[in-house]
Amino acid sequence: MGDVVSLVERAQEQFDEEEARKLQKRIQKDQFDFNDFLNQIQQVKKMGNMKDLMGMIPGVGKAMKDVDVDDDAFKHIEAIIYSMTPDERANPGVINVKRKNRIAAGSGTSIVEVNKLLKQFDDTKKMMKMMSNPKNMMGMMKKMKGMGGGFPGM
Repeated sequence: MGDVVSLVERAQEQFDEEEARKLQKRIQKDQFDFNDFLNQIQQVKKMGNMKDLMGMIPGVGKAMKDVDVDDDAFKHIEAIIYSMTPDERANPGVINVKRKNRIAAGSGTSIVEVNKLLKQFDDTKKMMKMMSNPKNMMGMMKKMKGMGGGFPGM
């Protein structure tokens, strides 16, 4: 069944309203960078191990019963980000092939993993930007309602 209440309580313990406001402004101004991304990873890690967190989501706990979730799942991501220069973290667009090779070597990962993280970061940034706009959220909810999985009262 999950334990959404406990999950929300854990999230609230780590939640800093002022930081959230600053992050939202950065997202809306399209200034979200790897420093923000790293900060979000650290917030999630403070909440506990991933398997326990996922087990609190209804329907996921049962599906995750036999799945082994690596508690060090974020270590590779953090290593890659920490191998970036401050300029690269703040301006991911400057990361070219030469820099990717240096980041991969510095983090003990492959260029494929660096590329994968850059793609995930880009996708996350786009999604967060889209979700920060209330008009987009209403449009998404209307589409979901039209699919038969809508929200009550909409």
